[in-house]
Parts: sequence; structure tokens; C-alpha cells
Amino acid sequence: VQLQASGGGLVQTGDSLRLSCVVSGWGFEHYAIGWFRQAPGQEREGVSCISMEDGRTNYEDSVKGRFTISRDNAKNTFYLQMNSLTPEDTAVYYCAARLYGTNCPRGAMDYWGEGTQVTVSS
Repeated sequence: VQLQASGGGLVQTGDSLRLSCVVSGWGFEHYAIGWFRQAPGQEREGVSCISMEDGRTNYEDSVKGRFTISRDNAKNTFYLQMNSLTPEDTAVYYCAARLYGTNCPRGAMDYWGEGTQVTVSS
């Protein structure tokens, strides 16, 4: 199982980015995909999660209304659309998968991808 995140970059305050997470080697139907981020000197925190069981999504409070998690089943790809970015969103972003789960506690994720750097300048 591999997860590959991409789409990060250097943008200005107010800009948008769309991160992608391609999942390969995956034969499961019941799982959750989460996006996490880790800023320098900070702990990794959950940003958003989507459950394949029921399609429910959730978001960390600071990104509600700005970020949207979605999926393209045909492409085994998950997205994180990030709008109205601020310098506080600067971090390495990771996608992760949890088997047989409907939410995304950081310690319960089973597979992690490499991160993609998002830098927002003021």
C-alpha cells in the first residue's frame, strides 16, 4: 500500500492550492482517508478526514469553510482543496489511511504517505 501526496508549493496569502493523494496497492473498501499537517516545531495535527463507509467528512476548526476534502474513486485519488490560505497554514501536509475506520485519529492511522510542503507568504 502506498500513498503519494502532491500539489504543495509556495503561494501568497489568499491564494488556493489543491493537494492530491494517490492510493495504490489498495484492495479495501472500508477505510478513512485523512489529511494532516505539521508545522516546524509543532505536533502533527489532523486537518480533514473522509470516511469511505458513509462519505462523512470533518474538518479541524481553523480550516472549516476554507478547505474541502473530496475523492475520485475511479482514480483512487483524494483531494484537499485549500482556499483563502494564510501563513498559519504553512506546513508539511500528509495523507494517511485508516483501515475499517470512519474517522481519523492521528494515532490510529495505518498508512502514511510522504508529505508535501505548503508555504504561504504574507
